[in-house]
Amino acid sequence: MSKTPPITLSIAGTDPSGGAGIHADLKTFTARGTLGTTVITALVAQNTHGVSRVYPVPADFVLDQFSSVLGDLPIDATKSGMLGSRELVELVVAQRRISDFGFYTVDPVMVATSGHRLLDVDAVESVRRDLLPVADLITPNLPEAALLLGDDVAEAQTVPAMQEQALELVRRGARAVLLKGGHAASGAVTDVLVTATGLRELFHHPRVHTPNTHGTGCTLSAAITAEIAVARHAQPGAVVDDATLQRAVGEALNYLARAIASAAAWRISLDSAGAHGPVDHQVDIVRAESTAPGAALPRDPASPAL
Repeated sequence: MSKTPPITLSIAGTDPSGGAGIHADLKTFTARGTLGTTVITALVAQNTHGVSRVYPVPADFVLDQFSSVLGDLPIDATKSGMLGSRELVELVVAQRRISDFGFYTVDPVMVATSGHRLLDVDAVESVRRDLLPVADLITPNLPEAALLLGDDVAEAQTVPAMQEQALELVRRGARAVLLKGGHAASGAVTDVLVTATGLRELFHHPRVHTPNTHGTGCTLSAAITAEIAVARHAQPGAVVDDATLQRAVGEALNYLARAIASAAAWRISLDSAGAHGPVDHQVDIVRAESTAPGAALPRDPASPAL
């Protein structure tokens, strides 16, 4: 009897250091029980100290990747991260309108933590006007939400201000908004979920003081995408209602909290000063004692010796 796993798609750039972008998405997709696929929009030279160079993938090759994936595989849920240019934003919007992305989450990646711009200035309006309305969920952080609302809008620093900005993004066409509060000044982290159908939900987590937060936005949006894919796969054709979205966001935030806590003390850079390491995407994957570092893998007695 044939069986198809839940399938997820990430549209994003690379991270050769493994903490963000396509690399973080694929690890998260695997950890949350889905088959991950990708459309790569940019080759990014970056590590725990920041981005040094971005090499955009030509739009015609991005289109070829879409054709390869969407023409062959049934996608349950999709996320996009770094798109980079107005041309690629418009290409993704066009593909969304003619293809089945499943549930579509937009992580509006604009500026890296290091300050390197990851979205051209002339593409911001395309994201506001064209991309947000075709998304089922957007997951901006506080600086991104302010930029989406207008260059003169201040970043929200209080929960009421976050709620108002999330509501305003819904008024401007977003079907649902998860406004992430990790950039707030201090205290516990509060994330605000608002939908066009009336859901208003707050999620609270203790703030973990660690430099290892590289790729948290990518990881969270990928985790939500995977949770939705699993839910949709279990009930083909079912609409993702507010209750399903709320559960998916809650599970994804809990996973991210565990991943941050597990990697809080990691020091992976050769130069730890100013480095921002990744989270532990494998936090929920059981590591058998027999496969600990230095241990030999057990061999099936029935298998032939090498």
